[in-house]
Amino acid sequence: MQYFVSSGDLTADRRFEFGKDLEKRGDLAGAADLYAQAVEVAPDFASAWFALGEVRVRLGETGAAADAFRRALAAEPEDRHGATVQLARLTGAAAPMPAGYVRALFDQYAKHYDLSLLEGLDYRGPQLLFDAVITACSALGRVPWFGRALDIGCGTGLAGAAFAARVDSLVGVDLSAAMIEQARRTGRYEELHVADVPDFLARESARSASLVVAADVLPYCSDLAPLVREVARVLDAGALFAFTTETHEGNGVLLRETLRYAHGEDHVRAALGSAGLACVSLAAASSRREKSVPVPGLVVVAAKPASTRPVSDTTSNA
Repeated sequence: MQYFVSSGDLTADRRFEFGKDLEKRGDLAGAADLYAQAVEVAPDFASAWFALGEVRVRLGETGAAADAFRRALAAEPEDRHGATVQLARLTGAAAPMPAGYVRALFDQYAKHYDLSLLEGLDYRGPQLLFDAVITACSALGRVPWFGRALDIGCGTGLAGAAFAARVDSLVGVDLSAAMIEQARRTGRYEELHVADVPDFLARESARSASLVVAADVLPYCSDLAPLVREVARVLDAGALFAFTTETHEGNGVLLRETLRYAHGEDHVRAALGSAGLACVSLAAASSRREKSVPVPGLVVVAAKPASTRPVSDTTSNA
């Protein structure tokens, strides 16, 4: 599903539409020519610049593709198309996902999100998180009940459904207003906020949450350290942070062809350690499939130590 914004010029828009038709038929060279004509007529036509970049990637014209994505970004700094992500893919350099891109992506998906995930991708992230948290509580010798819980990147509320019966108060936050509207209909949340997660956390009081969950959110983050630091600040002593992320066999951060970030185990552990969180459990588990193939992932539960005494670090495979 590709984001589109009209150029405001009928001729440019028509050439874009003709280009899309040729692209669907497999005539990439013809499509590139029409997209180039569209931006010649309307130089700030971000959708056409972006489409031109995508076609040039498929034609193997990497340099020209990067130039087109840069022009798309210049034409629309909010970057709802995701030119920044495409440039990161071409250069191999991890870059933060632009908020405008993530918001536009999920605004478009909101109405069919649950069906797409649960049936199309066999998504099971919330259940994996819930099971991991219950197991972690047993290992820590604590009751699996939480006061104020934050569901960051809550989407339509799938994680909220898993945890609602174990919390006194559930607060959700998501960039997408359309996703928040779907979550509101569940009736499970005491509070719902439309906001960028780091900005929301920065406004939260220190030690105000006893549980933070992030289901299928971290694949849209490059460097995990800044987010984990903010999570650690809002966690009360002894509170838990549970999350899923995609992973890969190497070190560091990798942008996959799906335009989702995969985090090496080393990067996850380093982010937790630098934030002062202790890893309670880190298990290999796939929370979704793509083209019927399980996507490698991690399910992690970390704790904010109640004292200077470290929580034991265990690793398991699932």
